[in-house]
Amino acid sequence: MHVVEAAARPLIGTSWKMNLAPDQARAYVRRLRTQAADDAWGSRTIFVLPPYVDIGVAREELSGSRVLYGAQNVHHADAGAYTGEISAQMLAALGCRIVEVGHSERRRDELETDELIGAKVAAIRRYGMWPLVCVGESGAQHDDGLSMQVVVGQLERIFERTTDEDARSLLVAYEPWWAIGAGATAAPLEHIARLHADIHMWLSERWPGGDQIPVLYGGSVDLSNAAPLLATSGVDGLFVGRAALDPLTFAAICRAGLT
Repeated sequence: MHVVEAAARPLIGTSWKMNLAPDQARAYVRRLRTQAADDAWGSRTIFVLPPYVDIGVAREELSGSRVLYGAQNVHHADAGAYTGEISAQMLAALGCRIVEVGHSERRRDELETDELIGAKVAAIRRYGMWPLVCVGESGAQHDDGLSMQVVVGQLERIFERTTDEDARSLLVAYEPWWAIGAGATAAPLEHIARLHADIHMWLSERWPGGDQIPVLYGGSVDLSNAAPLLATSGVDGLFVGRAALDPLTFAAICRAGLT
């Protein structure tokens, strides 16, 4: 199933990062599912990316609901002697639909390269899931006027071997590193619109139908800025961090901008 055929825009999702033990995760998704049933979210695609230990809970509690679930990372190999790692085959068997790769924290802390991220994208697609590929620039690169140059370089290296067929199931998240985390503010809307337009242009030039690949914005998204962000040209959805750790707040963000 191709994301352009299955995922209605906007897409609004969250990564819990390393938060919520299984009992907490169960309470969260039960509350979120109640909101999904009772609130008018329109035709929006909603997803959550819990830690590995919570995926089974998500599978149990979200089965049959409109909320999709997935994972925050994956190994690039299908199997082998990779202690502590999780394969795309395993995630697919648990019913995951979306797998995040390339977050700036993993680039910084785990020294992940664009080439490794590209290998992970290929693994995700081998098992029919949607890669959510994070790209973005540092504060210093932004200040030097290199934002798009950096992002294009990431896109070119990550997607060097991505086929036309696999490209139809990609998701991209633009996450400026300098606008992620506690105390940060979202990037200015003008900057977001410009970068999203440039990313869309690159995608459309790279593959037939590349203009249909959704580009989400992530970077200190919260309830106060969700509606303006969704109304910004080129923004096809939101990828929410800490503001979504409360299920009712996340549910409110999911219906931001709806009348």
